[in-house]
Amino acid sequence: SITNIFILNLACSDLIFTITLPFWAVDHLHHWVFGDFVCKVITAGFAVGLYSSVILLTAMTVDRFTTVVLHNWPISHARVKKCAIGACIAAWVISILASLSDAMKVKVESSEEGKNYCEPESEDTLGHYLQVSLLFFLPLAIIIFCYSAILKTVLQGLNRRKFRTVAVLLCIVAAFFICWGPYHIMLLIKSLNTNNDCKVLKRLAVAYHICEMLAYSHCCMNPLLYMLSQKLRKHLLSLLRCEKVNRKKRERSTSLNTSQQFTLQSSAI
Repeated sequence: SITNIFILNLACSDLIFTITLPFWAVDHLHHWVFGDFVCKVITAGFAVGLYSSVILLTAMTVDRFTTVVLHNWPISHARVKKCAIGACIAAWVISILASLSDAMKVKVESSEEGKNYCEPESEDTLGHYLQVSLLFFLPLAIIIFCYSAILKTVLQGLNRRKFRTVAVLLCIVAAFFICWGPYHIMLLIKSLNTNNDCKVLKRLAVAYHICEMLAYSHCCMNPLLYMLSQKLRKHLLSLLRCEKVNRKKRERSTSLNTSQQFTLQSSAI
């Protein structure tokens, strides 16, 4: 289904993002020990995971909007599916291009203590502000508009099956913005901050790291949220039971063959 196409791409996005986490953990606990090239690659992977997530979630919301609110429009399922695949391709292209600009800005810098850190070369406040606004706050505005219309339609009467799908996607979207919202707000505050007082900078740094940890924990939440879907739960259970079922089938076929051979031998006697 179209929803599963989006969820598959979203899972890939989460996996790409998750791969970068051990590197950032080492960076925060000690310092950057992986070199300049890995610094750029991991920054790009981080950005791809983040940007593709928000674009895919926006595309999923627009798809639900057209299905629920604009269900009377004469659009064929095949055409909608092509649009969904096109949206996924666009999400990856846009996120990769945006991540390249992020990767080019970072490099390994040494501190006074002799420790290396993977950080941006310069603070491009205006460019960063525009990128965060376009790739976070604009999708947020689209999602709020779409879900307002969806919930209005749902309250007017909708079948239970569609309501469940909408509820699952709403939970996935809500989890993303609850986790990443504070992080992006802190980025803007840091970018626009002009107060160089040590206490203010220290408090900002602490608040930023708390929001960062909340944001990074998001990739662990999506797999749990996917299990709200009855279909995905069934698929997971079938995968977990697969080996057990195959073993039972083999045992059954073995016992059946044995009984058949015994019957044939009895008949021959």
